[in-house]
Amino acid sequence: MHIVPILLAAIAPGLSLLAYFYLKDKYETEPIHLVIRMFLFGVLLVYPTMVLQNAFIQEFGNGTIMTSFFLSGGIEEFLKWFILYHLIFRHEAFDEPYDGIVYAVAVSLGFATLENIIYAFLHASSFSALMLRALLPVSGHALFGVMMGYYMGKAKFVPQKQNRYLCLSLLLPIAWHGSFDYILLIFKNSWFWIMIPLMTFLWLRSIWRVDRANAHSPLRVVTVEEKIKVGRFGS
Repeated sequence: MHIVPILLAAIAPGLSLLAYFYLKDKYETEPIHLVIRMFLFGVLLVYPTMVLQNAFIQEFGNGTIMTSFFLSGGIEEFLKWFILYHLIFRHEAFDEPYDGIVYAVAVSLGFATLENIIYAFLHASSFSALMLRALLPVSGHALFGVMMGYYMGKAKFVPQKQNRYLCLSLLLPIAWHGSFDYILLIFKNSWFWIMIPLMTFLWLRSIWRVDRANAHSPLRVVTVEEKIKVGRFGS
């Protein structure tokens, strides 16, 4: 087994996606040291997640729904949400809605990257297998992170609906993560034909959330064209 190429192939998707979402911040990029810190917290979450999952399997078993929506979607997304809420939600660097997406994606991709490395070495994955994981589980974690961060940003900047948006920032990623895993477990031979439209929808929805979060930034400067449009509507 060629260790370095496999390691690089396992790490590259997570770092590439993190760079993509980091650079989508139109108005004020986040402190890189803080983004890296949240990425590393995501890495550190893998071990306690595995401990909790094994403990619950011993206690309750691992049926399909249990595995998809609780052991995988539930525990993983809750721990990410817990880190974000307690370390970032009230942080002074979280000063515009899009910041929630950046930090949530960083935590999610830290988790996904170590998970990908472990998978690569346990299964001696080929390069093509790792690329398939990049298109599915790794990007899936990133998209669940976009959901979480988007609604956490709304919770921060729409305080009158804070509790509602905080609940959505946790429950929606759990529901979609659980659905993702459920499809892989149930449709063992035909999952590809269901997963492609699902991932397409999640990507399109995530891009929409990215644009919406940027559009509501308090740092946003109204362009000349927008001023003209406002003047026309007002006249």
